[in-house]
Amino acid sequence: MTGNHLGEFLRARRAHLRPEDVGMASYGTRRVAGLRREEVAVLAGMNADYYTRLEQGRERNPSGQVLDALGRALRLDADARAHLFRLAGIAPDERPFRQAAREQVGPALRQLMDGYPHTPAFVMNRTLDILATNALADALYSPFEQADNLARMTFLDPAGRRFYTDWDRAAQATVANLRQAAGFDPDDPHLAELVRDLTERSADFARLWNAHTVRGKTQDAKHLLHPDVGPLTLTYQAFDVRDAPGQQLVIYHAEPGSDSAQALNLLGSIHATHRQSEPHR
Repeated sequence: MTGNHLGEFLRARRAHLRPEDVGMASYGTRRVAGLRREEVAVLAGMNADYYTRLEQGRERNPSGQVLDALGRALRLDADARAHLFRLAGIAPDERPFRQAAREQVGPALRQLMDGYPHTPAFVMNRTLDILATNALADALYSPFEQADNLARMTFLDPAGRRFYTDWDRAAQATVANLRQAAGFDPDDPHLAELVRDLTERSADFARLWNAHTVRGKTQDAKHLLHPDVGPLTLTYQAFDVRDAPGQQLVIYHAEPGSDSAQALNLLGSIHATHRQSEPHR
């Protein structure tokens, strides 16, 4: 890499922060905007001379630990942090951001999902936790005791074998998705706990997990059987959530005018009527 792109980036980000932005008292006459080098070094817990060498391009091999500290000191978001790592020639470790985003779905995304009243939409993470649903997704998954994780629903809830018309295929795809998640973060404690629980409670899961088949989301149609409306054939699209690495927005779709489309409309009506009849708490 030519030039001192890392140093230029550090200087620019330093210039955008004021002492009060990072909880530091301002002292002396400030000849330049933003934080001083010494202040960044203090925030990052490193030697001021070492930080100066980084900015000047005389130190070109910072460790991931150093870059993490600088990212925190300069208040970098996920994109800026990843850019910092790339400028230093190191692949960014995004696990902290994946874990922080695991359970959080922003209000704008929830509002977007609610704007699809005639099709099921939900947000899930790489470990197949269902993080948010719209009303029709709630209705779709109502046969399950708890619609919290697609793997648990498939293997541990008795409704799973009835709900998925081709249960074997659904089971294989579910385990292959979890195997892919393990590639992103092999040491993820949440994934380890999920796999341990499923392995102990489902021989089918243990057998498929040990096959080490890896596959991401496909566009194959879902063949489902809902106790309230009968068979459903649904296609779907999955979209990565830009500000939450690892999350996906999944939207199911029935062919317009098809029996499945009519069944979805009926399911929505049944669910809405049921909710209206529930006593207010």
